[in-house]
Amino acid sequence: MANAVRELPLLKDVNPQKREALFQQKLQLCSVVFHFDDPASDQRGKDLKRQTLMELLDFVNTQAGEKMFTEAMYPDIMGMVTASVCRALPPHTADFDPDEDEPRLEPSWPHLQLVYEFFLRFVVSTEVNAKVAKKHIDQRFCYQLIELFDSEDPRERDYLKTILHRIYGKFMNHRSFIRKTIGNVFYRFVYETERHNGVGELLEILGSIINGFAIPLKKEHLSFLQRALIPLHKPKNVHVYHQQLSYCIVQYVEKDPDTVVPVLRGLIRFWPWSCSAKQVLFLNELEDILELLMDEQLQQVQGPLFALLAQCLGSQHFQVAERTLFLWNNDHLVSKGCFSRAHTTTILPVIYGPLYRHSLGHWNTTVEGLAQNVLKMYMEFDLHLFDRVLSEHIKAEEERKAKAADAEKRWTVLEEQAATARSKR
Repeated sequence: MANAVRELPLLKDVNPQKREALFQQKLQLCSVVFHFDDPASDQRGKDLKRQTLMELLDFVNTQAGEKMFTEAMYPDIMGMVTASVCRALPPHTADFDPDEDEPRLEPSWPHLQLVYEFFLRFVVSTEVNAKVAKKHIDQRFCYQLIELFDSEDPRERDYLKTILHRIYGKFMNHRSFIRKTIGNVFYRFVYETERHNGVGELLEILGSIINGFAIPLKKEHLSFLQRALIPLHKPKNVHVYHQQLSYCIVQYVEKDPDTVVPVLRGLIRFWPWSCSAKQVLFLNELEDILELLMDEQLQQVQGPLFALLAQCLGSQHFQVAERTLFLWNNDHLVSKGCFSRAHTTTILPVIYGPLYRHSLGHWNTTVEGLAQNVLKMYMEFDLHLFDRVLSEHIKAEEERKAKAADAEKRWTVLEEQAATARSKR
């Protein structure tokens, strides 16, 4: 490898007429790829490539250097970038835990960072003709970039996020392909591997993309929501990227109020009942969605939605019960939303049981106080309904206790009969 690189004069030291040829030579020099498994190997070549990359980067940050982004240079620029960046990532570490373990940093970063920085300068340059450059920054290259989002190194994913977003903005004919490829990454992650390091970064890009969607939403965009985004609530490590996912979901609902129905149904379907911490995350997202929920859409989901809220209110984990009760501190939801006076008849009979139990006494005083406040609010909304629901609750509780006592008697009889049978043997 060391023989493949040689020292060349500095760009600033040669005549302007000769710079383009020298620039091309330096790009070819930087296309040589070194292996960093052994830090001591090819040290001279690695240093020379890094110095050359730094020179190229400094040069293109000048007005004269940006003029080097000519159509004749596109093949050499993309050849250097592709050779340096597009590579097979190492396999996932079997027991890697993103919450506990340090990420595996890319050993070739001293070169990679400079290449990414150079390429970013190329993509954003006004000198670059997108109509011509699209032949070189093609779908195959975009696919390879998106595959690199699985890198464990957060520094690389950060560059990839910025670059892919810029490509999406500049090369309009690649937009549909980029969205489709990101969707395929999500499908593979949700339904096959449940391992991918760059879901959060890809969702950050999508958040900006969704924000720019035209209204009414195309069928393709609605399909992406239902098939790619909503199922992302399912994986066990959803907490790693939930903030970005929630932002994308809310963007959709803000664009098209009708999307709230499949969103809420999906949220209910993938609700993480076995993990209280994730339930709190989902409740944060739910609050943002409920603020956008209109009466017309509420009619379609109120049954399962109110049943979900009742289950969360009755949770034995105080943080889940507390976070659910805090939903009633949202002025919009109480005055105009699904908790308002208009919906008291529907919601109160469903949630009354857990509210009543918590209000009578809970080891956590916050939960007890919040439950009492919610009950007081509904009592003020409709005292007649409140009294009727209370009497129905007391009656149902008496019936439940009677059934439990009857079942207990039956078990006692069966146990006595079994004991008699054993004694006669």
